[in-house]
Amino acid sequence: MNRRNLLKAASVATAFPFPFVARASGTRPRILLRSSWQTVNIGDVAHTPGMLRLLERDLPECDVTLWPNSVGDGVREILLARFPRLAILEPSRAAEAEAVRTHDFFLHGSGPGLTGAKSLAEWRLTGKPHGVGGITWSYSAEQMKLIDSARFAFFRDSVSLGVARDRGSTCPILEFGPDATFACDLVDDAAAAWLAGNGLEEGRFVCCVPRLRYTPYWEIKKGVAFDPRKHEVNERMKEHDIGPLRETVIAVARRTPMKVLLCPEDASQMKLNREMILDRLPDDVKPRVVWREDYWLTGFARSVHGRGAGLFGNEQHSPILCIGQGVPAVVCRFREQTSKGFMWRDIGLDDWLLDHDLDEPARRLTDTVLAIIADPAAARAKALAAREVAQARMKRMTDALRAELGI
Repeated sequence: MNRRNLLKAASVATAFPFPFVARASGTRPRILLRSSWQTVNIGDVAHTPGMLRLLERDLPECDVTLWPNSVGDGVREILLARFPRLAILEPSRAAEAEAVRTHDFFLHGSGPGLTGAKSLAEWRLTGKPHGVGGITWSYSAEQMKLIDSARFAFFRDSVSLGVARDRGSTCPILEFGPDATFACDLVDDAAAAWLAGNGLEEGRFVCCVPRLRYTPYWEIKKGVAFDPRKHEVNERMKEHDIGPLRETVIAVARRTPMKVLLCPEDASQMKLNREMILDRLPDDVKPRVVWREDYWLTGFARSVHGRGAGLFGNEQHSPILCIGQGVPAVVCRFREQTSKGFMWRDIGLDDWLLDHDLDEPARRLTDTVLAIIADPAAARAKALAAREVAQARMKRMTDALRAELGI
């Protein structure tokens, strides 16, 4: 071992002191879940309750500790209300070291990649098992070591899975496993009153969610610097990407009995909805469109989605929250979102995946949404079939985890 590696090993040993505690016979297995990446996006919130529900349902013999990036803005309280037995790791190296010492399995939760790679690399030095549950991934030599040494790695889209396979990963279980958001069951009873107060009747509205090519985090997160390159791309492409949504809103309002709810997935999109859709609508359409002015958290959003007739837009996790309830949802993707949108193809929703880079939304979005409204029974059956595919693949992941824990 050279001097640099020796110093690195020494620093990790100081942070995570040896020896590690082995699980005594008859004790409950302890899972350390690395998740909860941020709170300004309902999808990043939803990953965690989705995974926790899977563990609660399929591995009730286990104790789970959440190792989060962020559970502020009321998210901690929401999680503990739904999962009262959940332990949430405090943000300190001492707490992290103790968790690594005393837990049996490290589960990396769903997300845009190996977001917790640094934590996973430290855990890997213990020799204790780890697994990956439902991520999008592009190749990295360092991260490939973490994939290879995992007991299982589930990728939330076939493109990411293909990258790992093509690179020759030696992970013994390398499969498609959707984003755990499909399993999220958070609800908020306040949603019904909000809908009624805004003239939205159950089953008689559809949701629309816009998105820029790059999330303008400099607008919604403290300490994030303005990025002129990303801003330029956003400005140049926003009419191209959101114009088809606006045209579909107009068609729904004029040609069907449905109203349209303009709603956000992240905290930047209320403004975007107003600028790019609401303020540009013809006068005869505006009375049939409701604009959600405030950001909302996952339970409230999901409860609204579940009362609607469908959803369309440029985001991913609002559609996932819909399909998880059997509500039809159309995804319009672009390359800046990575390959995650292709999970729609992987669960049998090819017709509801449109690609802005191929100008498909401009050609097909309105007709696709109108078809869903025209035959709600067929659309719902299609959504439910996709949900069953997702549920089966997520059960495959928890079965793999059960086998690794020997329970």
